[in-house]
Amino acid sequence: MALLGRTANGLFWMFRYIERAENTARLLDAGQRIALTNLSSEPDEWQSVLVSAGVEAAYAAKHQDHDPDTVVDFMLRDRDNPSSVRASLETARTNGRMVRTALSRELWEAVNESWLVIQRRLSSPVTARELPAVIDLVKRQGALIRGTFQTTMLRNEIFDFCNLGAFIERADNTARILDVKYWLLLPEHSQVGSALDNFQWRSILRSVSAHRSYAWEYDGEYRAVNIIDFLMLNRRMPRSLAYCYTVIEESLKYLNRNYEVRHPCFETATEINQRLSDTSVRQTIDGGLHEFIEVFIRDNNRLAQEIGQNYRFYPTA
Repeated sequence: MALLGRTANGLFWMFRYIERAENTARLLDAGQRIALTNLSSEPDEWQSVLVSAGVEAAYAAKHQDHDPDTVVDFMLRDRDNPSSVRASLETARTNGRMVRTALSRELWEAVNESWLVIQRRLSSPVTARELPAVIDLVKRQGALIRGTFQTTMLRNEIFDFCNLGAFIERADNTARILDVKYWLLLPEHSQVGSALDNFQWRSILRSVSAHRSYAWEYDGEYRAVNIIDFLMLNRRMPRSLAYCYTVIEESLKYLNRNYEVRHPCFETATEINQRLSDTSVRQTIDGGLHEFIEVFIRDNNRLAQEIGQNYRFYPTA
């Protein structure tokens, strides 16, 4: 029996916002790590975090400068920012409560516990010294939810809609984290490939918990071209664009079988996945990394909209 569109919508957005909470923390991690190597007097890395998160306009409506503490508070705690960690987890819990009967008891408890823990920790502003520990806490709670999801949920259409939400959001975030590095221009173009440039790329790897796995895959040689390849095209890296689209296409394929209909969103996902298979990292860099990321984010958002249309999602409260 097919899920009601409202239930599918709740599952999809519950997992999008769970993933978004952690991804927002990871963007802050990337910004903070890169800030340590910024040789200029302007806090460009914090503006880059806002731009890459897609919330610069909302931030500018409330604040005039890019003071690091203000940016961090906006990204972590501000309820006027729907992508903040606190707002994202609150929205995820609201959606989870609406579809509670579709979730295992353990999964609902993990979501509720994570919400309570993070709400309590973010009840007051976070200092620069406290930020790494808060980021780690958000990542740990995200891992708790994902682990519970993977070990207690039946592999049915409920599982597939949850996966679609999580991996569409994750693909969006990996692309945006790569964009953080693009927007933070080095003080001198001659420093591309320098120790500073390489350190910043290593910081990007650390922000997505991929530092050690990258070393295994590329024998510890930190080169920008390899890091971009790892985060975009390596199908063994669980946060890469290519891996995300492997899961997205597979989930839509299962839904095709379950609903006995092949929706247009499946064709869109297949086309994006094929594009990732057909390109090389050198082609992407030569054609413009930022331009590639812009097109990818646009198409990823279009796919999310098509999934909602094809499976008749309804707005949640």
